[in-house]
Amino acid sequence: MSIAARFQLAWPGFSLDVDLRIPATGVTALYGPSGSGKTTLLRCVAGLERAASGVLALGDEIWQDQTQFLPTHRRALGYVFQDAALFPHLSVQENLEFGLRRIAAGDRRVSLDEAVDLLGIRSLLSRRPERLSGGERQRVAIARALAVSPRLLLLDEPLAALDLARKREILPYLQRLHETLQIPVLYVTHSPDEVARLADHLVVLNQGRVLASGPVATVMSRLDLPGSHEDDAGVVLEATVAGRDAEWHLLRVEVPGGSLWVQDNGVAIGRRLRLRVLARDVSLALSRADDVSFLNLLPATVTAIAASAHPAARLAQIDVGGTLLLARLTARSVHALDLQPGKQVWAQLKSVAVIE
Repeated sequence: MSIAARFQLAWPGFSLDVDLRIPATGVTALYGPSGSGKTTLLRCVAGLERAASGVLALGDEIWQDQTQFLPTHRRALGYVFQDAALFPHLSVQENLEFGLRRIAAGDRRVSLDEAVDLLGIRSLLSRRPERLSGGERQRVAIARALAVSPRLLLLDEPLAALDLARKREILPYLQRLHETLQIPVLYVTHSPDEVARLADHLVVLNQGRVLASGPVATVMSRLDLPGSHEDDAGVVLEATVAGRDAEWHLLRVEVPGGSLWVQDNGVAIGRRLRLRVLARDVSLALSRADDVSFLNLLPATVTAIAASAHPAARLAQIDVGGTLLLARLTARSVHALDLQPGKQVWAQLKSVAVIE
């Protein structure tokens, strides 16, 4: 099953024109700079903006087309804003129960207790919102959205108003939702870190248009997107833990194209992990060098090279056994090594981060 979303909306100075078909499973990140149309698209999905030409379908279930328009309160969705928007005069328990009034008992697919436990807020139930931290308020807001048993969960930059410590507090709960529930999520963000950590599918927006849509690993490895030349550009890899070096506290993980060593975080052999490799942490060599500090050396083929914002820089895309990586290089190095598509090289990975 997939979600079909097609909207055209025009305002003075801005227009939205998207035609998407995205998975009805996992997390789809809507990514792009401020003003790219991420929140407008989310509001169209929610029915808060009525596009003159709009279609929204969850599989065979039509929420909007040329003949019908379900208002927001009749769309089986949960919506979490940047501001938690809790009722200040109600306790956490009462905030959670408020939305249940419109959900018949037989239609509840997520129990209140399950939402409370998933977000770790049982100890907060008697408190009022003013006695909660920013991260706690957002966890309550997400639990409230889940308690209405949505067919679709919409998260509009839920971490944007939080400091780094609060973001680190709430991210594991978002990952738990991802791993536990089968509810598709549309997640608005402009953070590459959040995309790498949470997303399965990535939609890149700019000026109200879709620049790219596809699996997160595929889209993040492209050279022609605005974020690909930023300092934190990189790719996401899915890996399986294959071994452990207890002496040096390292894990050996298998990815398409070879094995990598990463820091041992205690996970079991056979466990799936998500890794992130930044372009700035990948260098290229024409031959394998074993007398270097890099633990991870992989044979690769250059597939493309692109100019960067600064004339001294280049970005290379390389294929490692079917896995695409990015490498940030100087133009001088590209010239000296005569790097071009089809060239056989060795990729030297300075750092590979395990996304926890």
